[in-house]
Amino acid sequence: MHPLLFQLGHLAVPTYGACTALALVTALLALRYFARLLGLSPNRVWNLGLIAILTTLVATRLLLVAAYFSVFRRYPFWVLGLTANHSAWIDSVALAIGLAAGLLYALAEGLPILRTLDCIAPSAALALGLNRIGAFVAGLDYGLPSVHAWNVTYTSPVAAFWYGTPLGVPLTPVQLDDALISFLLFIGLLWWLPRRTQNGELWGAWLFLYGFASYFLAFRRTVTQTQWALRWPVAIVMVIASAGFLLRRKSRSSCESYTVRDDSPGT
Repeated sequence: MHPLLFQLGHLAVPTYGACTALALVTALLALRYFARLLGLSPNRVWNLGLIAILTTLVATRLLLVAAYFSVFRRYPFWVLGLTANHSAWIDSVALAIGLAAGLLYALAEGLPILRTLDCIAPSAALALGLNRIGAFVAGLDYGLPSVHAWNVTYTSPVAAFWYGTPLGVPLTPVQLDDALISFLLFIGLLWWLPRRTQNGELWGAWLFLYGFASYFLAFRRTVTQTQWALRWPVAIVMVIASAGFLLRRKSRSSCESYTVRDDSPGT
């Protein structure tokens, strides 16, 4: 596969990083689209997504510095580079901080939380599908050794150096399974959107279905003990939390009773 997209002198651009950037931009554009469908302010929802993404990226860098401070003291510009470090706990904590920042912005701007979450659900599914394709091409989050005809064998020394990908070993292409599930969820949520009966349904459905799938996909991945200790509880929490959105009593007002908010300054 191709973990390195291209290199210009000492600047190396990883394929996974490029696909992740594409996924984030796509998610932001999708947020604006679904915001209009759900009667939300596209600009405010765009800002929410941007704040959550930038906060997550900054938190990731700061946590990397804290975790590898001795290295950072010797190479202070290392944190600005396209590091290949993908620590499970760092990614999880940074994502939680980013989500918290997005939630605070939504509350400050008066965005209806449940309807905003319905806007985020299909956008997240689409972005995750693109991200997982990047992981497959790069050799990140690889699966268990496989004897099936549809396995994948990595040969790039860069993938081994950056991600610890075993070379010359047939592996389960679990990243493609993950991508397929995300794209199917995206299509399913698109179908569900005009049929929803209350706010929060799309978010609850995404939590349940992706959490359920993630739990079983973890058995097909080669993961460390730390990664396993983080992934399966997160998947279980997603499934349990989905009940609060799917089984919630309907309010008197229909989820369709809304108007698009004005995007002009001061509204």
